[in-house]
Amino acid sequence: MIKSIYVKNFILIDELKLDLNNGFTVITGETGAGKSILLHSIDVALGAKSSKELIKSGENSSNIEIIFKINNLSLALQNLLSENGIELFEDEIIVSKEISLTSSRSRVNGVLVTQDFIKNLRELLIDIHTQHQSYTYLQPKYHIELLDRYGNSEHKSLVNNFSLNYEKYIEAKKQLEKIVSANSNTQSQIDFLKFQIEEIEKVQIEDNNEDKRLDEELSILTNAGDLKQMSNAVYYAISEDENAILSHLNLIKSQLNKYSDIDREISEASESVENALEILHEVSSNMRNYSDRMEVDEQKIFEVQQRIEVLEKLKRKYGHTLENVVENYKKFKEELSLIENGVENQAELELEVKKYYEVSVDLAKRISENRKQLAKELSEVLTKELEKLELPKVRFEVRCEDCELYKNGFDNVEFLISTNVSESVKPLIKVASGGEISRVMLALKTVFAVEDNVETVIFDEIDTGVSGTASQAVADEIKILSKTHQVLCITHQPIIAAKADNHLFVVKKQTDTTLVNVYSLSETEKIHAIAMLASGNDDEKSLEFAKGLMGE
Repeated sequence: MIKSIYVKNFILIDELKLDLNNGFTVITGETGAGKSILLHSIDVALGAKSSKELIKSGENSSNIEIIFKINNLSLALQNLLSENGIELFEDEIIVSKEISLTSSRSRVNGVLVTQDFIKNLRELLIDIHTQHQSYTYLQPKYHIELLDRYGNSEHKSLVNNFSLNYEKYIEAKKQLEKIVSANSNTQSQIDFLKFQIEEIEKVQIEDNNEDKRLDEELSILTNAGDLKQMSNAVYYAISEDENAILSHLNLIKSQLNKYSDIDREISEASESVENALEILHEVSSNMRNYSDRMEVDEQKIFEVQQRIEVLEKLKRKYGHTLENVVENYKKFKEELSLIENGVENQAELELEVKKYYEVSVDLAKRISENRKQLAKELSEVLTKELEKLELPKVRFEVRCEDCELYKNGFDNVEFLISTNVSESVKPLIKVASGGEISRVMLALKTVFAVEDNVETVIFDEIDTGVSGTASQAVADEIKILSKTHQVLCITHQPIIAAKADNHLFVVKKQTDTTLVNVYSLSETEKIHAIAMLASGNDDEKSLEFAKGLMGE
């Protein structure tokens, strides 16, 4: 359940901190007061689309933090958290969202997470009903998913196994199609691949950097005369000339040694000169050796130039770098292997495709049998729910029809409804009445909230198009749901508001700026708020009516 919500600089909200309780919480306020902004902040924190336009005017960032108290840690939630290295803070999950002018970031218990993770987490924590989601639930393509959600853990496991196996079947089928296509290649294509492979192999590339090393070697070889002269001159300057550096340094060392016992500073200078002598001796020796071995070798220059030309030719044909050449060589080998071993691979893949297909068919048949039974059960359950919501003549049908094997098995599923005894059932998407849609959505949410084990259900104006006794039925159904779930509901109906355990009142204030504030009402304040909902004022008659609704 949601324990608390903190919102800062979000649309018209300056700063807001709300502590929420279990049970049924209603949110009311005048039209345009900003009731939906609060729910929108929850939606955004849990993965809905965000943008810099949501930041309150004049600010640089917006922050939302929602603390969930986890009363029942499901295995799915436990696995999701552990797989992403997230630990519970005692029994709490803290979801925070920061929206800046250039980006947005989500964290869970302080760990930076992806939007995909947030969306997966959302499904395990909360169920939000908005007008957009009503439209989603009406779409036939989502009905098979809803039906499967109604099944028990064994059915869900079957569906999951089918999905994994069907993916393997499709992948194996694609591979088989590739091989069949490859086997249709002509002998000339095979010969050309062999030619390319042999041409690269003949060169015997040492590694991806051979050309760079050869360029460096050629540079040294072509400058060998100058390098020999330079190294010899350095050797003589250090060791052999009349004014050789080593001679001078030895003299300096001798002078310093005479007085090194007198002054530590002179001793340190003497040590430095000693170190310099050692270094210069090494440089002198290295330069003499370098000069001795440095010879102009025209034959070697020719050989290196020839090797470079061979490598450049390969690069011109098979890539701009030796790395590209090697990559293409591997690709040619794979293509040739695929063709040459095609018959054997094709036979193996044909068996693999057959195996995955047969397993998929077996699983799909078992799933289809389950779905047909689930369809009957769900039809009856939803019909009863809708009858409780003042649709006494309703017929709700979950139709499960056979089809060719596809990613969902052998079934096409669609929800159909008739609210009048004289009319046949029609697709749910064709239901015209806003009040009927709202009650269908409430029935679906009530049923699936129980099946999904979410602890919090949010309704944004579930009472749209509903009035009279239907409002009372909707209020009673939400109240029943709130005994097992935390329910938040935006409403304009006093009958529904009167059923709430907690009442939040939204106020929009306009001075130089526009601000939205939310207040938790006392019992007395609830009566006045319900009176205002019912009649637009809180005179004595309206207050008595409100008390009556609340059972006081």
